[in-house]
Amino acid sequence: MQDSRISFDDTATAFAAKTNGDLQRAYWLFRLIGFNWLVKISPPFVNAAIALRLPIKGIIRSTIFKHFCGGETIADCETTIRHLHRYNVGTILDYSVEGKESEADFEQSLRQTLATIQRANGDAAIPFSVFKPTGIARFALLEKKNSGAKLSADEQAEYDRFITRFDTICRTGFENNVPIFVDAEESWIQDAIDEVATSMMEKYNHQRAIVYNTLQLYRHDRLDYLHKAVAHANKGNYIAGFKLVRGAYMEKERARAISMNYSSPIQPDKSATDHDYDAALTFALQHIERISLCAGSHNESSNLLLTELMREKGLPNNHPHIWFSQLYGMSDHISFNLSKAGYNVCKYVPYGPVTAVLPYLIRRAQENTSVAGQTGRELSLILTERKRRKQ
Repeated sequence: MQDSRISFDDTATAFAAKTNGDLQRAYWLFRLIGFNWLVKISPPFVNAAIALRLPIKGIIRSTIFKHFCGGETIADCETTIRHLHRYNVGTILDYSVEGKESEADFEQSLRQTLATIQRANGDAAIPFSVFKPTGIARFALLEKKNSGAKLSADEQAEYDRFITRFDTICRTGFENNVPIFVDAEESWIQDAIDEVATSMMEKYNHQRAIVYNTLQLYRHDRLDYLHKAVAHANKGNYIAGFKLVRGAYMEKERARAISMNYSSPIQPDKSATDHDYDAALTFALQHIERISLCAGSHNESSNLLLTELMREKGLPNNHPHIWFSQLYGMSDHISFNLSKAGYNVCKYVPYGPVTAVLPYLIRRAQENTSVAGQTGRELSLILTERKRRKQ
């Protein structure tokens, strides 16, 4: 449904925060990302170049890293934080170092997450913090826990440390009045994460939503899970916090289901995903007194639907239980036009050492090539704005 007060074709608003140089860099970056074959073959070449100490780090820093990341440290992100806030777009500082497996790495991830919470405390420019569960625990440990298998004594001690880290993050968010997003993971570890996230909601979400779990609606069971979660929140008298996304692991999920001969948890097609995503938005708005919602979506139709649902219910654009979110470097036409219309909007702003966030950056490039029309839409809007500025 089209909201007459919002046009995602308004490129003057969409790119108000970008210089001509920014637009030029974005244009060439999305042009390159548009070549699927280049995105597919680039990871091993990039990793090899770094291993051989070839001078590629500077190229990465000035191109894809600069476009999708705020910097290497929280301090480096200050310019981005203030710049986005000028346009009423909030920042979510996201320590995006992935694929680590040691206790030292998990403690570092914990320290970084706590630092983002402390930085957000009292600053309206940073409305949320976020962490990835596999950033504070081994994937294999969560997989075993998820399967229901009995943990060894050492594994149980390791799992207890994971719970302690998880609770420390949520408690710190509660004490600093900074809500926490718990990122979604693969389906074969997600049940274990859901269980912990729910227990943290029961513990910290009585006055307001501090803990937000993430639901990937490309799974066919997540809409039903949302219904049951709200019923549980009603019974427990707490606020259910949820970030709704379509999802990020579809190809991996389907391949694993085939290889291990079990029914895929993934929707049969994109239309089914779109249907459940929009149904989840509708359900959330019907229970907005019990749900705090963040719509993490780059889909124009779903974002417009949410604005329409809010208007139908007579809710203010800046309702405290409703947020819109997109990734830094993507879909500025959605983020900035929504914020101009007075909606609550935030951007995920990743940070971390250039080489350490490469897995994240590669995933961003791959997701752009896999989402039908995403790269083309970005390029079309950039070209429109460049022409407008020349007039």
